[in-house]
Amino acid sequence: MTPLNGDTIWAYIVDRHAERIGVKRRKPALENMEKIFGATFRLANEVGFRAMSLRDLCRETGLSMGGLYGYIDSKDQLAEMIEDVVRHASLELPRMFLHVQAPLERLESLVRATIYLSEILQPWFYFVYMDSRVLNFEQRGMAKQSELSIQSEIADMIGQLKPAPHGRPDLLAAHIVAMFQDWYIKRWKYRAAKVHVDDFADSTLAVIRSHLA
Repeated sequence: MTPLNGDTIWAYIVDRHAERIGVKRRKPALENMEKIFGATFRLANEVGFRAMSLRDLCRETGLSMGGLYGYIDSKDQLAEMIEDVVRHASLELPRMFLHVQAPLERLESLVRATIYLSEILQPWFYFVYMDSRVLNFEQRGMAKQSELSIQSEIADMIGQLKPAPHGRPDLLAAHIVAMFQDWYIKRWKYRAAKVHVDDFADSTLAVIRSHLA
């Protein structure tokens, strides 16, 4: 269960940016959004987002320049839409576990869910982390605030634990965030070691539990 997944993400983007999108037929709009963002992530990895041009995007997607402009106006808009997806999913995730009463259990649920979400949306999370410098000032601030929001949620849960664990809750939360960020930032390392997402999540939670529980 995640706020967005591979099936729902395109509908979220089309609905979220309906006033910007010139193409009103839903099926081709969903299909072309998938093409555009898939091509964006491939080109960003191959040549870098800064070096990528809209003409490169046309060639990669098979869309004409006019067809592309039916969905986006610029590369900046593309970057903003990617950041918006990650921010929306990250802010919605903690709300899924408000019903879990025990702080440690709620913390573990949130961490595991965040790891799984970043597995499903790995290119999106990786882009925001690595290419946040291409966002405008306001959007960059929103991306930072999104990360700090998750960190603050975790710190609050740690602060509710009895007995209190050793260490400042905000610093412990920062270490936890850094642990699960490693999964989507350095995927090559875990792929080479044949580490499955379940194994990574189990190991991360074991480390957390050993210090907090």
